[in-house]
Amino acid sequence: MDTEPIRVLITDDHPVFRQGLRGLLQALGVEVVGEAESGPDAVRLAAELRPDVVVMDLHMPGGNGLEATRTITRTSPRTGVLVLTMFQDDDSVFAAMRAGARGYLLKESGAEEIARAVKAVAAGEAIYGPEIARRVLTYFAGMPHPRQHAFPQLTEREREVLELIAQGRGNADIASALFLSTKTVRNHVSNIFMKLHVADRAQAIVMAREAGLGDSGKT
Repeated sequence: MDTEPIRVLITDDHPVFRQGLRGLLQALGVEVVGEAESGPDAVRLAAELRPDVVVMDLHMPGGNGLEATRTITRTSPRTGVLVLTMFQDDDSVFAAMRAGARGYLLKESGAEEIARAVKAVAAGEAIYGPEIARRVLTYFAGMPHPRQHAFPQLTEREREVLELIAQGRGNADIASALFLSTKTVRNHVSNIFMKLHVADRAQAIVMAREAGLGDSGKT
C-alpha cells in the first residue's frame, strides 16, 4: 500500500540554500510544500499548509527561528520542527530544545543524515546530529544526581537509611535490609531527624522524596 509522502516546509533566509535543500528532499521522495525566509513567515505558512515537518534555521534577519519554533510547536502540535543551522553552541542547542524542536542538525550534515532526521521528526521521534548528541550527553552527565548530592550533611549509612525511610519502610525492616540492629537503626534515624531539622518520620519522607529518594521502592 502506498504511503503519503512526508510534507516539509523549509525555513531559511538564503534562497540558494533553500533551493539546494528542496532538490535534496524531493529527490528522496519528500514533498516540499512551501518555503519561508523568516520566522513569522514560517509561523504563517505552518498554520496554512500544516506540514509534517518544518526545517528551521535559527538566526534569520527577518525573524527569530527560536520564537517561530516555540509558536509552531504550541499552535501546530502535529508539526515537528527540525532545526538545521550553522550554530552548535550550547545556548543555541538547549534554547531550541526548550522551544520544542524535535531535532537539531548542523548544515554540514550529509544528505542521508538530513533525510533520516526528517523522517524521524515526521514520525514523532527526537533526533540530533552526532556532535549535538555529544553536547547533550555531556551536559546531562555533568548534572548532579539527587541521590548522590542530596543531604551532604548525612553520612553514607544515614543516606541509605533515609532512602529506606522514604520508601515507607519501618525500623525493623530497615535493620533487616542493612544487616543492622534495630537499636542502631533508631540511632541513625534520630541523627537524620536532627541533621535535617525535621520533627518526625512523615516530614523526613516528604523532604527525601522531594530530593528524589525513595523511587526504587514504589510499585
